[in-house]
Amino acid sequence: MSVASSPAHSGSSRKFVTSFSDNGGERYTVSFGDDESATNFLYDGWIYLTSSSKSIGNLEMDLNQVMSNGQTVIYGFQCDGWSGTWDYTHNGGTAAHPKDEWAHTSAHCNPRSWSINTWHHVQISYSRNGDGVVTYNSVWLDGSEQKLNVSAFSSFALGWGPTLLTNFQVDGLGSGSNTVYLDDLVIYRW
Repeated sequence: MSVASSPAHSGSSRKFVTSFSDNGGERYTVSFGDDESATNFLYDGWIYLTSSSKSIGNLEMDLNQVMSNGQTVIYGFQCDGWSGTWDYTHNGGTAAHPKDEWAHTSAHCNPRSWSINTWHHVQISYSRNGDGVVTYNSVWLDGSEQKLNVSAFSSFALGWGPTLLTNFQVDGLGSGSNTVYLDDLVIYRW
């Protein structure tokens, strides 16, 4: 990962070069706060795909938040090139004995169908309650809204200290490498 001046939406972008085999990927993480009380979020970022996009399996855009009870809510969200859908995570177990699972929505998404050498605007709206149940409201790709309105338990007893962090993950298709840029990422919370 490095900072790039071109292509850039804002003047400088983050360049992610991922080498992989056996459909592997790379997760990039940054902690940016420790707000335990926010319950509504809007993930807002710009993604640029190069000609290497044909080797992308998934593009994952997550947020993790430690609540005041010490449990971590995982807002996992991805454009799934395997199923062709937007997916979200949920805890299929309990907070103390978690089982992290992906669930498909009915909303279409495949990163290999995104146009290359152009910026794509991705916005994801979600909220949570005090028990760690997350509702994924909508996702926008280039201004086109797809309503989701799905809720799932997503609280995990991980023992983390207070934090807000975001993950950007690029999963490969087969073996090879790809290059993806991310710019103007803002996570609104209230």
